[in-house]
Amino acid sequence: MLFNSFTYTAFLPAVCILHWALPHRYRWMLLLAASYYFYMNWNPAYAVLILVTTAVSYLAAVFMETAGERTKKIILFIASAVCFGILFVFKYFNFVMDAVCGGLRLFSVNASPPVLDLLLPVGISFYTFQTAGYIIDVYRGGVKAERHFGYYALFVSFFPQLVAGPVERAENLLPQLKSAKNFDESRFISGLKAMLWGYYKKLVVADTLAVYVNQVYGSLEDYEGPALAAAVFFFSLQVYCDFSGYSDIAIGTAELFGIRFLDNFAAPYFAVSVQEFWKRWHISLSSWFRDYVYIPLGGSRCTVAVRCRNLLVTFLASGIWHGAGWTFMAWGALHGLAQAAEVLMRGPLEKLRRLKAGRFVMRAAVFGFCTAAWVFFRADSLGDAWYVLSHMSDGIASPVSYVRSGCISLGIDKFRLIYLAVLIFILMAADYGLYRNKGHKTGRMEALMKNRAAEWALYVMLGVLIVLFSQKGEAAEFIYFQF
Repeated sequence: MLFNSFTYTAFLPAVCILHWALPHRYRWMLLLAASYYFYMNWNPAYAVLILVTTAVSYLAAVFMETAGERTKKIILFIASAVCFGILFVFKYFNFVMDAVCGGLRLFSVNASPPVLDLLLPVGISFYTFQTAGYIIDVYRGGVKAERHFGYYALFVSFFPQLVAGPVERAENLLPQLKSAKNFDESRFISGLKAMLWGYYKKLVVADTLAVYVNQVYGSLEDYEGPALAAAVFFFSLQVYCDFSGYSDIAIGTAELFGIRFLDNFAAPYFAVSVQEFWKRWHISLSSWFRDYVYIPLGGSRCTVAVRCRNLLVTFLASGIWHGAGWTFMAWGALHGLAQAAEVLMRGPLEKLRRLKAGRFVMRAAVFGFCTAAWVFFRADSLGDAWYVLSHMSDGIASPVSYVRSGCISLGIDKFRLIYLAVLIFILMAADYGLYRNKGHKTGRMEALMKNRAAEWALYVMLGVLIVLFSQKGEAAEFIYFQF
């Protein structure tokens, strides 16, 4: 079931009304049943995978609390092997086998890779990481094992964040699921506002830009430099609006039930370094890699060389998490290398950061780097990515003709160009408000407004845009569903 489907517009109000009508002791049953129903709309059989992952991690945590140190390590290893083993089979097996056979061919050994004809279960990477983080926290003694299987199963499968995050921590979500709550009108309205922003980002901005991005990437050699550059720029905004839009809808949906999720985006394209970008982009996942990969490797409390290695390993792992392909590994490696470069150039960059003009230059450089790196994320192969990057500047010597040629190639007339500019302006203004307000949820564009009438006028305008100008037809999946 998609957030942007008509089915969801009937499902969510029904669950919400029943939730607040029921006594607290029955609410977890409703939410658990609703969450499994929500997930089984894609493929009922794959609900078994969530149940197995849930049962294994639940039992592992319970047994670890009373086990000795050696036994705890064995339990942690077995539970991790089962959970990550399921992820490996469905997501990485074919890629690894193909890579192994490709390596053997370098030594003149001909081998055909075995292929598993399996559909990738929606959200498997997210709930696997969520359960893995939980059992690691229990092993470390950071959280106590949850004894109520129903509440724990709801923690793993809670439908707003089940398929694309945020990747929640047990210490944040479990106590909220278990605590009795009264209906709070202000939180309910806050949730609806967040959902409205999310739907604007996804239905109006991301899906509009996706038309041009898919057009170009679907037939790269038919387009020249200006169209390629436009597709690169548009995808940078599309992937942000698509994923942060999902996160806003998820966070807003949870607020309707009195649940507060972790923040997942905080104006990342206003970052002045790649390191800051990752403190603002997909925050729940980047903090997961920080806590469970980067810090165990040694983090930053080591020599500069080792710190650079830790960054590279962490972001290679992040790239692999996003997809089983060389393009994702290249994307992760680029971000790791960029942050290593920032460590090595820390002194000059700090001096530049102190200057207003310097911060502007750094912000533009970070956005340019991230936008270029997204090419590897979107391209079907390394060859396609290189083709885009090596040809996108063709004809740029004549800027006016370059822009005009790109618009003609993509069929963007003056009205469409103004429309796209307005959509992007609203997005940038909203993120600027969030950035100025230091990433708080109360930021966004209303932080720039001083009266309530102007704020509500903004939301009415967003609603009108969503109804009138969102892409029509079958609901488009969110990009991060494939991970």
